[in-house]
Amino acid sequence: MKGVILAGGSGTRLHPLTRITNKHLLPIYDRPMIAYAIEALVQAGITEVMLVTGGTHAGEFLRLLGNGHEHGLDRLLYAYQDRPGGIAEALGLTERFVDGDPVLVMLGDNIVERSLRPTVERFCADPIGARIVLTAGQDPEHLRSLGVPVMDASGRIARIVEKPEDPPSPYAVTGIYCYDASVFDTISTLEPSGRGELEITDVNNAYIAKGSMAYDVLDGFWGDAGESIDAYYAVNDFVRTHGANRG
Repeated sequence: MKGVILAGGSGTRLHPLTRITNKHLLPIYDRPMIAYAIEALVQAGITEVMLVTGGTHAGEFLRLLGNGHEHGLDRLLYAYQDRPGGIAEALGLTERFVDGDPVLVMLGDNIVERSLRPTVERFCADPIGARIVLTAGQDPEHLRSLGVPVMDASGRIARIVEKPEDPPSPYAVTGIYCYDASVFDTISTLEPSGRGELEITDVNNAYIAKGSMAYDVLDGFWGDAGESIDAYYAVNDFVRTHGANRG
């Protein structure tokens, strides 16, 4: 299984901190934020990774991470997204690297308490379709700013809605997704959203429409350290006290 870490974006929600660097290079406790995403993939058994970034600070990732060997990777490659075209567009840049293998995609500002290995093992046992990671326990106000799954009577995901005024379930979609190689065919069919980007929710809803979407509910803490200044410091506080990526 290959790994893709998406570390682009302008980071405007973390201004003024991100006026001088990419948000994924900001510290979380005692390490740069991006180190936690790499650690999560390595602990899940993934050692070939492509990091997708953009903007004026892209070269700083190479200076920090090099070939990835010091972080437990066998191979670390880089891709450059030259405009803010959305998460799905950024994933599309990795097609040649993925080269037909199943892939785990992780947003670089997602921090988790527990290992992702169970999700990887479940997907690799039957690597067809998609498998996404949900988190429970978010308050309704927070759910209004996230992607939220609509569940059918059998407990399967019927669709995902973005930023719902009335959240249809108590779960949120994290930025952690497993896909088979057909994800790139799906991306090629997408139309830009109202904000001019290719949306990962449209990718997920395409898998749901085909009946090929599974999910896991994350055990333990999940935080999006790039969501806001308050979220950034909340993630810092959690990691300092409890750690991250624990088995």
